[in-house]
Amino acid sequence: MSDKAKQMAEQEAMEKEIEKWKVKKLIQNLESARGNGTSMITLMLTPKDQISLMTKKLNEEHGTAQNIKSHVNKLSVLSAITSVMQRLKLHNKVPPNGLVIYSGTVLTEDNKEKKVTMDFEPFRPVSRTMYYCDNKFHTEPLQEMLDSYDKFGFIVMDGNGSLFGTVSGNSREVIHKFTVELPKKHGRGGQSALRFARLRLEKRHNYLRKVAELATQFFISTDRPNVTGLVLAGSADFKNDLAQSDMFDQRLVPIIMKVVDVAYGGENGFNQAVELASDALSGVRYVQEKKLLNKYFDEISKDTNCYCYGRDDTLKAIEMGAVEKLILWEELDLLRLVCRNSSTGEETVHWVTPKQAEDRKYYVDSETGQQLDSEQTLAVEWFTENYKSAGCTLEFVTNKSSEGTQFVKGFGGMGGILRYPVNFMELKELEQGLDTDADGTGGGGGNNYDDFDEDDFM
Repeated sequence: MSDKAKQMAEQEAMEKEIEKWKVKKLIQNLESARGNGTSMITLMLTPKDQISLMTKKLNEEHGTAQNIKSHVNKLSVLSAITSVMQRLKLHNKVPPNGLVIYSGTVLTEDNKEKKVTMDFEPFRPVSRTMYYCDNKFHTEPLQEMLDSYDKFGFIVMDGNGSLFGTVSGNSREVIHKFTVELPKKHGRGGQSALRFARLRLEKRHNYLRKVAELATQFFISTDRPNVTGLVLAGSADFKNDLAQSDMFDQRLVPIIMKVVDVAYGGENGFNQAVELASDALSGVRYVQEKKLLNKYFDEISKDTNCYCYGRDDTLKAIEMGAVEKLILWEELDLLRLVCRNSSTGEETVHWVTPKQAEDRKYYVDSETGQQLDSEQTLAVEWFTENYKSAGCTLEFVTNKSSEGTQFVKGFGGMGGILRYPVNFMELKELEQGLDTDADGTGGGGGNNYDDFDEDDFM
């Protein structure tokens, strides 16, 4: 694959992950929405569906809704159906991945009614046509799209026990593990040596039988493998004996992707097996996340200054155009707060935590005392729409891997890999010096980027 083709493939994969994040947030919002009566419509069309046929069905539903006894509910349902039909008119045909429309009257937190209508093409094809008129929005098919990653099975076995696990998307799961006590080889025994050897082989045979039976139990469903591939890992010859044994389910043999040697058993062996099988699992999000964060941690350990972490340094690096890869925890608890003076039109941007956003100082003009208009957006949500303007790529990580947990807890869940070295300590000292020269006070204090100006890269 050429460098250009590889770059395009990486860009496409990144944009797909961003779309997944948007759908995940959309699902959370839709699931929390509730309405009065059955005025919330969910419509999903497959790529093969025809707009005209669905419009005809909605016209029939509109006629049926006229018979609803509750006047308020009837008006809400009719309004929702009309909104859906108007959205359908915007499309000559169903998009390649299908069409999803949500419309209805929902209740806000202060118990007021609000009209909601949205339509979009999902990042994966819609598998079945769906139409619901209910007191909630149905998000199950969208959740299935998020969950439909390829799943890979792992069997890690040694002389102390075995572990069964799966890796799917950006999550790793231990399904089952057990310990075993096998007799060791020894040279003593005299006339009983052969009996000891026979007992040892018998226990090994029973151990292999148990592992083979559990493999069938965990990785075979409805008479076929429920994982895309299988990795056998372990020390000594146990894993090879299992693969070659007649006791091992022959339906699993064709999906064995790799057999790897690991130095440990249990969960440590599982982690090592995932890394050693990473070439075979290159498309799995969990492995990609580990590779990305390991590269990030390498930059830090080598002290190359081609990295940033935390809110202040990361925002400063973005302002400078130095960020090549922006790495964000998908649950990052940071807000972009825009405060606007309606009289002067002056606008200030603050990057704050939800707790900081409760401080009234952000919403009042310090000089005039005038109340400011404000608008809050999740920082992660804002970056999904504006990362290209910052000249960087955007990567989401979770806290489901050990590397992800370290990034979230140790580095604040926000950081980046830089195009060129930046010494943030020297930069802050320089800025403090400039502040001192400007105000003559002899002390400047570092900028906390609450009023970070993104116009430099918009």
